[in-house]
Amino acid sequence: MRDVHVIDHPLVQHKLTLMRRKVTSTNTFRRLANEMATLLAYEVLRDTPTHDIEVETPLETTTGTVIDGKKLVFVSILRAGTGILDGMLTVVPGARIGHIGLYRDPKTRVAVEYYFKMPSDLHEREVVVVDPMLATGNSAVAAVDRLKEFRPRSIKFVCLLTCPEGIAVLHDAHPEVPIYTAAVDRGLDDQGYIVPGLGDAGDRLFGTK
Repeated sequence: MRDVHVIDHPLVQHKLTLMRRKVTSTNTFRRLANEMATLLAYEVLRDTPTHDIEVETPLETTTGTVIDGKKLVFVSILRAGTGILDGMLTVVPGARIGHIGLYRDPKTRVAVEYYFKMPSDLHEREVVVVDPMLATGNSAVAAVDRLKEFRPRSIKFVCLLTCPEGIAVLHDAHPEVPIYTAAVDRGLDDQGYIVPGLGDAGDRLFGTK
């Protein structure tokens, strides 16, 4: 499989299993999504650029390594992306935030944009796109298409769950964009949902149908 990183840490897999259960409450599902995003962030940001600074410890002056959170942008695909955004920000609270509003046309399954707001100087920033599910891949492709108009330094895609169809669609359009996920499920059903999956992530996060 092309540039796909499956985070198989036991804690990630444990929380994903709890999220899959249909009896999991909205409150618990939301909390687990947040916790999983925090754990995924450590792997997603493993190669984040750093620089050295001088710091004064209680004993002496030394050199330490820091990242520049202001150069990092988390882009949430609305609405479900907000369910894992806070977990990512727990790790890098200084990151900037962008939003792309997309909905899937129920007949064509084509992603339709209704909102787009990004930090300035996107060409100087590293972008991490967050969305709980990479299913048909259409929303992911639409989001990356728009972001590339601003020529960011790099783009990564983070999801809790994906499937071979979604991976193929995203990588056919944008082969250089790495995907980070907790699991690659069997495939899509006739309605475009991941199976076995965990249901509609947005509905489960916000208690809607």
